[in-house]
Amino acid sequence: MMVLDSQTGNITDSFFRNLPDFVQPSDVIVLNDTRVIRARTRAVLQRSNGTSREMEVFFAEPLREDTWQVLCKPGRRIRPGDRAVFGDGEFAGVFQESQGTDLHVLELKDAALVLERYGAIPLPPYIDRSPTTDDDSSYQTVFARQPGAVAAPTAGLHFTPEALDAIRSKGAKIVTITLHVGIGTFLPVRSERPEEHVLHPERYEVSEETATVLEEAIQDQRRIVAVGTTTTRTLESLMLRYGKIQAGSGQTDLYILPGFKFQIVGSLLTNFHLPQSTLLMLVSAFTGHQTILNAYRHAVSMNYRFYSYGDCMLIHGRR
Repeated sequence: MMVLDSQTGNITDSFFRNLPDFVQPSDVIVLNDTRVIRARTRAVLQRSNGTSREMEVFFAEPLREDTWQVLCKPGRRIRPGDRAVFGDGEFAGVFQESQGTDLHVLELKDAALVLERYGAIPLPPYIDRSPTTDDDSSYQTVFARQPGAVAAPTAGLHFTPEALDAIRSKGAKIVTITLHVGIGTFLPVRSERPEEHVLHPERYEVSEETATVLEEAIQDQRRIVAVGTTTTRTLESLMLRYGKIQAGSGQTDLYILPGFKFQIVGSLLTNFHLPQSTLLMLVSAFTGHQTILNAYRHAVSMNYRFYSYGDCMLIHGRR
């Protein structure tokens, strides 16, 4: 674990097991308790003209009852009325409309059962292997509770029950929010002007208990430590929208770029991210571009591991 002071640029090389040493008794640690679903499936596309072929169907997000937004590969020639047939033919969905090159709307009853029987954990594309049974648990945080994400909030993967107990023993409070990580979070920024990139909305939920704890922390000027960029985006979205942490559910498409004024997150625990990603934009906004560039150079020189199953960085930001 790298510890970075964004105000001074000072870097300390440490280990995640030492995280409690960097936690203050007055801190509030905020976790994202979303749970990754078995979103990646195989199906047979049956076209209205009688032809068929195999394809991948990635269940991205539920839109309404029995209706999902899905990413299909190959998916360019899918038309409304075509069918996706799963397994031995017991389950079949009907495509309703196209929302882009490979993005479609699929009406499918018993989608949860289809994913349970035929789905696989959707490992990131840079992990060049098929999912294993180990990934069913290792690609989930130990505090994952609410099914709905198609990617893990990877900063949370470092935690164990013992680590959580050690933080509580320091006197710090731990609360959870839910943000169901969607496919948009990890799509690269392809626009020459990063501000023209658009994030897909993602679903969030904040409990009354969490909102109360965070509002009290704000009033007392206590530090709020966000575990992960998903947690950060949720908290900052609520502050922008309501001027406070409002309990309830909704969607956020907040895209944090350098120049963004953080209102609530004082420290951020995050992994090391891909170039040209919205996640790297967010940490650059939190620390400053040159500071994060220096930190990443240091990480490379010290052989830190990057991406989902890699190492992490604790960034102390606002004071």
